[in-house]
Amino acid sequence: MKFVHRFAYYLIGLVIGCFFVALVFSGKDTRCNYFPNARVLNNLRTKPFHYSEKAVQILNEKWVDTADIKNTLKFGDVDFDNSNVPFNKGKLYIIEGKTLKNQEIILKITNYENKAVLEEIIKK
Repeated sequence: MKFVHRFAYYLIGLVIGCFFVALVFSGKDTRCNYFPNARVLNNLRTKPFHYSEKAVQILNEKWVDTADIKNTLKFGDVDFDNSNVPFNKGKLYIIEGKTLKNQEIILKITNYENKAVLEEIIKK
């Protein structure tokens, strides 16, 4: 068999294989959260999110808004030295991030089994 024929068979098999791989992985919402920081932030983002009264008062001051909270929950850094401690039948996580105006903030979030509650927002 000539090289051209072998190369054509190879390309046909490669195209069919790529088609099946794309078909298998296209419908799945796969995430690669291998590091602890990414796993904690993903866990907090996927749960129903609630605000405490103290957090609502701080949000009403207008120096921070919910977009900043969502941005911090996506790109923030979890302070593991002070986090993962029992708090009100849940676990308290401290997340450091920035607002859209580049102001550094600290979020204190309680992670329960079925929800996450923003307890406090601190301007750094």
